[in-house]
Amino acid sequence: MAKHAQDGMIGNGAPADPNRRSFLTKGAAGVGAIAMTGIAAQDANAQANIRWDQTADVVIIGAGVAGLPAAIAARDSGASVIVVDENYDIGGRGIVSGGRVQLGSGHALQQKFNIKDSADQIFADWVRHDHGESRFSDRDLVRVFADENVTTWDFLIANGVEFIEKPITPPDASRVDRIFVTKEWHIPSEVIAPRRNRNGSGLVRRLAESARKKGAQILLKHKMTGIVREGRNSGKVLGIVTRNSDNTINIRASKGVIIATGGHSGNVNFRRMFDPRLTEEYQQACEPYAHQGADGELAAMDIGASLWATANQTIDTGAAITKTRHIGCRWGYATLVYEPDSPMFAQAKATGLTVKDWQNLIMVNQFGRRFWNEVDGSHKFFAAAMDYHGDKNKLNGGGPIWAIFDSDAAVREKWNPKPPHVDPDGYFFSADTLVELAGKIKNPYQKQVMSGAALAEQVDRYNSFVAEGVDKDFKKPTPMHKIATPPFYAAWSTPILHDSNTGLRTNTSAEVIDIRGAVIPGLYSAGESQGGFAQHGLARCIVFGRIAGRHAAQRTA
Repeated sequence: MAKHAQDGMIGNGAPADPNRRSFLTKGAAGVGAIAMTGIAAQDANAQANIRWDQTADVVIIGAGVAGLPAAIAARDSGASVIVVDENYDIGGRGIVSGGRVQLGSGHALQQKFNIKDSADQIFADWVRHDHGESRFSDRDLVRVFADENVTTWDFLIANGVEFIEKPITPPDASRVDRIFVTKEWHIPSEVIAPRRNRNGSGLVRRLAESARKKGAQILLKHKMTGIVREGRNSGKVLGIVTRNSDNTINIRASKGVIIATGGHSGNVNFRRMFDPRLTEEYQQACEPYAHQGADGELAAMDIGASLWATANQTIDTGAAITKTRHIGCRWGYATLVYEPDSPMFAQAKATGLTVKDWQNLIMVNQFGRRFWNEVDGSHKFFAAAMDYHGDKNKLNGGGPIWAIFDSDAAVREKWNPKPPHVDPDGYFFSADTLVELAGKIKNPYQKQVMSGAALAEQVDRYNSFVAEGVDKDFKKPTPMHKIATPPFYAAWSTPILHDSNTGLRTNTSAEVIDIRGAVIPGLYSAGESQGGFAQHGLARCIVFGRIAGRHAAQRTA
């Protein structure tokens, strides 16, 4: 892939920007206090007189799974395109994803495997009343999504994306095999999480390569700070304001601005609109590479945009919140691991210990008490983890969750409980006694010292269940292993947030709708910043990215 020497652009193999995620050092308050204070808050006269530094027909915020297809579609329709992204490289969360693309309707690869599918079948699946991920969706959006599946598949193939020829049954509302996995990018140094099947790298690298070849300009390290509209809540959208280092750069969009900034799961204040329990201790999956700060949603709301289908965010199904399988590190998502050769490892700090058998540990809250059956990974587990555990100074949120195990468990799991596998800077602790272990647990989210006596008592009680073969507290199936052989360990195991299932209201052309139900002229949204369709994964982002890019390019300036 070609390198780019243009100011603000970095080649795909560039090292991690040391300032990439400076907010991580500011603590939970800094993460939750994100607010848009850009040009959108200025008066209409000031906006009308703004000095533009650059101009394109279509300006796209975010170079990820929605933004890159939007750029290609806009260029294919003859529009000039500028894409901005705050990161040092492209891809967003897509580049560290597993590359699972759920598209159907009878495309060529489905036909090869004799999979019978149609647009009507996709629509029927994703408006089901009997499935949590489908019942709240906007059926107008589902219809256009279904109708665009084959053309979107063909679009990906035409733009160089390659797929592994093996169908996978979706674990959601779909009743037909529709998931195919993209091939991982072939240059290991350009895979943000190498050696861990991050096949999404092959999706976004191919799309970025195609977008650049077709003439789209991608400006990296450009953070959008506001969207400019003729009036605060009236008129058409004119462009955006960005920050590149210490410079303010105003970019005019003669036809349209597309918001493809990802979701909101990393913004504590924003996500708590949907669920007040989601306080600062719950980390966001795909950090520290990709942050979902609700920047696009907030900027659009500043100029009158509405949210949509917000019930989707609180459904007790899907991957909005997930169990961490990689314990002892801050961002232990179920599949994503940053190995020591990852450009993000200096910030990630640890790979985590991958749990193979939940029988090898117990989970306790910040008071050292078990709260649920550790083998369970359902939303009942998450509800119990977020339950009020008795902290009088913190009524919302469940507080930290710690995995407690002993040296015998480490042997059974074949763990090496030392760096770089664990992060001893607040996320992993060891001691020769349980009382000593509890006293060592210090973490930004652990609001008080854990009682050593309480932890020891809890472990003794659990060991008695192992001896009897019955978990009398939470019905863990036949508890198998006592926690009795020092050293003892405590590993961060707090559930981690993933999908943003709601976002900005749009029509079927991906145009953003305001709080009174009218289109905001020249403003579009796609991907996780778009509301109305709760499907997990990459497909809806690609489909509506294409729709937004195509429609914006064809709009009269």
